[in-house]
Amino acid sequence: MPDEPQPDLFTENEYIDDLSRPGPSPFMQGLNPDQLDAVVHPDGPLLVVAGAGSGKTRVLTHRIAHLIDTGVPPSAILAITFTNKAAAEMRERVGNLVGPVVKAMWVSTFHSACVRILRRDAEVIGYPRTFSIYDQADAVRLTGYVIRDLGLDPKRFTPRGVHGYISLWKNELTDPAQATAEARDIFARKHADVYAEYQARLQKAGAMDFDDLLLNVVKLFR
Repeated sequence: MPDEPQPDLFTENEYIDDLSRPGPSPFMQGLNPDQLDAVVHPDGPLLVVAGAGSGKTRVLTHRIAHLIDTGVPPSAILAITFTNKAAAEMRERVGNLVGPVVKAMWVSTFHSACVRILRRDAEVIGYPRTFSIYDQADAVRLTGYVIRDLGLDPKRFTPRGVHGYISLWKNELTDPAQATAEARDIFARKHADVYAEYQARLQKAGAMDFDDLLLNVVKLFR
């Protein structure tokens, strides 16, 4: 007796749905439940609080790989860290997961990312795109020249100490005019005078110090 045809357990649409349904991302494997939640988090901001050795870099790199796997363009991803060593490690680990497309991503330190932005758009805020970058030694040396030229006592106004004030002002997004307006005594006003002249000389030279790299990107975005 010939075999009778078996009933079809799926409709045509169910076959299509099953074939078109994406499989699980390979970048979810080997993660614990908390790590997995962070990697596959949908739209919106996410704050992950974790201690040393808890797999933070693993979560970040797998989340980046998962985003690319789900269709996010690599050029739309910015991964920021604090040190060159950490940035290099993250770039290498992401590259091991996603391959050459890592070259299209921004994986860098805060300062490196800001330099990249300013090299493109610094002219908007009055700097050449070929601006120079003063390191800490250059910045302290320029501060010393300003102190000397303003006739201030170098024992009371040391270059390193005064530059510390300037750096603090910049980190608080305080410009020279605001620093002068908020000065409450002659000592603070003299520091503000140095700040104003220091900043004028930087801009005249087409240069930025390390603090300017962050401050000027904030100005640019505003």
